[in-house]
Amino acid sequence: MAILLYILNICFAFTLASASISTNVDILYGADHIKVLDHGREMQLSLDQSSGSGIQSKNEYLFGKFDMKIKLNPKDSAGTVTSYYLSSQGSNHDELDFEFLGNLSGSPYIMQTNVFSNGGGNREVKFFLWFDPTEAFHTYTVLWNPHRIIFYVDSIPVSVFKNKEKVGVPYPNKQGMRMYSTIWNGSNWATRGGTVKIDWSKAPFIANYRSYWANACVFGKYCPPTSPWMGEGLNGNQKKLLKWVRKHYMIYDYCSDIKRFPRGFPRECLRN
Repeated sequence: MAILLYILNICFAFTLASASISTNVDILYGADHIKVLDHGREMQLSLDQSSGSGIQSKNEYLFGKFDMKIKLNPKDSAGTVTSYYLSSQGSNHDELDFEFLGNLSGSPYIMQTNVFSNGGGNREVKFFLWFDPTEAFHTYTVLWNPHRIIFYVDSIPVSVFKNKEKVGVPYPNKQGMRMYSTIWNGSNWATRGGTVKIDWSKAPFIANYRSYWANACVFGKYCPPTSPWMGEGLNGNQKKLLKWVRKHYMIYDYCSDIKRFPRGFPRECLRN
């Protein structure tokens, strides 16, 4: 019996999302602002002056690799925030963010990654993308294991947050997190520090999501340490790509913001 329960725990430790995103998520808010397209393979979230909209995964997870294909609003999107992230609940929550900050027509989106651990965040790293994210779907990936968190765009690493609990930096490794995708009004901060507001005459603002894939451990279940992503890091070529992205497309890194941290950078910014 003990062996059978062990096998069952392994079988149910993982969730692998199917091609149909709509069967793997619940509506978080704004149901009347969400459309299910392509027989459930795609969901369209919209924002207007009455409401934004959001979805969340049915399961909570502790470690895994999470993919989502996203196509952003093609019109003037100043003041809007489109997001794809993992988060737990409560004041001491953990959170792993992709956020896309809208801009005026003709100006590129700013993509921002962020990490919250035990309620502490403000670890923004910002980029311009090397493609137009409104013309086609692109894959945004969060790898989360006990050693590191890596954000990927089309399999190219853009940001890494390492586990540095040994030097007193909290790391997300105890709380279960759900996947969330939302589009919402961020006029107070999203575009040029909040100086450019949403032009509601351009509404509705639309973001399309498809191909959600969670190769992950369900929170509360046994999670085999042999999972292929459990020890995943960057190989030599990926490290070169990370340097390329940071050199040519990164526009802000909190670990380089001397004005923000005049008395010294956060501990996780220090090299080993």
